Amino acid sequence: MYTLYSMRRSGNSYKVRLALSQLGIPYDLVEVDILRGETRTPEFLAKNPSGQVPLLEVAPGRYLPESNAILWYIAGGTPLAPDDRIDRAEALQWMFFEQHSVEPNLGAAHFWLTLVKGGRDLHTHALEGWTERGYQALRVMEQHLESRPFFAAGRYTIADIALYAYTHTANETVFDLTGFPAIRAWLKRVADQPGYVPITWEPAALAIAE
Repeated sequence: MYTLYSMRRSGNSYKVRLALSQLGIPYDLVEVDILRGETRTPEFLAKNPSGQVPLLEVAPGRYLPESNAILWYIAGGTPLAPDDRIDRAEALQWMFFEQHSVEPNLGAAHFWLTLVKGGRDLHTHALEGWTERGYQALRVMEQHLESRPFFAAGRYTIADIALYAYTHTANETVFDLTGFPAIRAWLKRVADQPGYVPITWEPAALAIAE
C-alpha cells in the first residue's frame, strides 16, 4: 500500500489525495506540517532532499516527490491519464502551465495569505505581482474553457485535477472569480466527479488520532 506524506491545506498535496480518492486507491496518510519544520528534519530529508510535500512512498524505501509526477504515476493506465499522444501532450501542456503560471501566483497567495500568520505583511511587495500574473493565468484558462468542458483530451483528466487545486481556493485570497463564468462552471463539474473529496477532507482514523 502507498504511503502519502501530505499537508492538508496544501494544494499540491490535495491534488494527490483527490486523485487517489477518485481512482479508489487505498493509501496510508501521514500528515506533515511544513509550517512547523516537519519537512526539514533529517528523517524527512532522507526521504526527500527537497524537503517538500506531497511525497509518495511507492514501495518500501522508494519515494516519489512532485505532485504532478505523482499524478502521472498513480493515474497511469486509467482514463485520468490519456494514452493518445496528442491528448497526453495536451494534458502535460496544461500541467506545465499550472506549475509555471498558476501555482507560483494563486498557490503563493493561498499559502502566504491563508496559511501563514502575518503572511500578508511579510509579502506585501509580492502581492501585486501575484495578483497581476494570477489574473493573467485565469484569463487563459477562461478562454480555453469557454468552448470545452475540461482542459485536455475532451474529458476529465489529471490536468483538471492539477489546475483545480489552487484555482478552487482562489477566492479565499485576492482573486475574484465573478468575471470568470467558464471557470466557475468547470469548478462545479470537477466537484461533481465521482470520488470527489474537498481539500479539508481527512480519513476518520486521522481525525480520531488528532
